[in-house]
Amino acid sequence: MAMGFFGLALFLFLTFDFDQGSPSSTSAASSSSSQNVQVTYGTVLKLMHEKTKFRLHSHEVPYGSGSGQQSVTGFPNVDDSNSYWIVRPPPDTSAKQGDTIPDGAIIRLQHMRTRKWLHSHLHASPISGNLEVSCFGGESESDTGDYWRLLIEGSGKTWKQDQRIRLQHIDTGGYLHSHDKKYARIAGGQQEVCGVREKRADNVWLAAEGVYLPITESK
Repeated sequence: MAMGFFGLALFLFLTFDFDQGSPSSTSAASSSSSQNVQVTYGTVLKLMHEKTKFRLHSHEVPYGSGSGQQSVTGFPNVDDSNSYWIVRPPPDTSAKQGDTIPDGAIIRLQHMRTRKWLHSHLHASPISGNLEVSCFGGESESDTGDYWRLLIEGSGKTWKQDQRIRLQHIDTGGYLHSHDKKYARIAGGQQEVCGVREKRADNVWLAAEGVYLPITESK
């Protein structure tokens, strides 16, 4: 686990803008204080599906149906680097690295390894026939299919680690969802991630492991 956090810190050092806070000040939040740790733009994290404890995951394996885009699954193991996502704002906002993220904000999640964006559309998901969730685009290619609204469960006003949230896709209205239905072949043992248009117990997630960037102080 320590080596995983070291790798993340090195990634942050090499890729993030120095004028928005030194990457050396990033920290891995401990479980004892995680309820007070803010998720800020630029944070690298794993999203844990509350009900099954699987992590939101992607890899360079395309769907064999639907869009044919890069597949997104739920992964059973904690220590896998393909389950890290960078929290980004939409490109047309004034939000910047280190800003806190309020309830109702529109965010994007960039897959750390492949640089593609968590995406959804009207294609049917492979197992359940719900809305397909994929990874799409790249550093200079992103559209509204990558936009998700953060919905905090309970009374919280800004996103924190270990806080129950939902992510609602802007274009389709579908909630990011998973369940215990698993793939048998190309992603054996991994479970389907899809979008559903109703609020259910199976579309609640929590920010889990990661490197949480400190809040940028206003100047």
